Amino acid sequence: MSVEALFQSLEARLSSRPARAVDLPGQVLREAAVLVPIFERDGVPHVLFTRRPPTLRTHADQYSFPGGGRDAEDATPLHTALRETEEELGIDRRRVRVLGMLDEVPTISMYRVSPFVGVIPGDGQYRPSAEEVAFILEVPLAHLLDPAILRTERLEIMGAERELYTYTYGSHVIWGATARMLRDLLQHVTEVPELGAALGPRN
Repeated sequence: MSVEALFQSLEARLSSRPARAVDLPGQVLREAAVLVPIFERDGVPHVLFTRRPPTLRTHADQYSFPGGGRDAEDATPLHTALRETEEELGIDRRRVRVLGMLDEVPTISMYRVSPFVGVIPGDGQYRPSAEEVAFILEVPLAHLLDPAILRTERLEIMGAERELYTYTYGSHVIWGATARMLRDLLQHVTEVPELGAALGPRN
């Protein structure tokens, strides 16, 4: 299976079922959206993360996907995700191929986040915003599927017991809402037939 075939299979999976919406009775959550950027480089699929600057008021110094709160001029959450990706990474929204949406995720900062999976150019030509991006992390998909880098625990959050995921890739630690979205993406990926051939070498 080629990487393109992997992307097509993932698109088919995401379009075959509606994403689950957040259901938290009594909670008023603001709308937000992110892009989960995936790309191919040298025949290997990757996932991109950004690390937020330590100076930000919320989620400082954490790994995240490009995104943010929905503005009044954003017609849909997808418009939010694409606008924020262009602002944070300098990727023209017209160059993003949207494959579909993952399940909504609530955050402790009282947002309901709509995550969209999108294929971005694999040329690495980013123009990161210094105000919003401190570091860009590109991880081969095969490494994220290694069960050795995942830790799971259960805690009570926002009035309900939830599973928390932490992915450790070298010195980089991905946790919180970003890890939940990543977990959702990886569950879809693992159900793609003949996955191994598309992942490339696991160095």
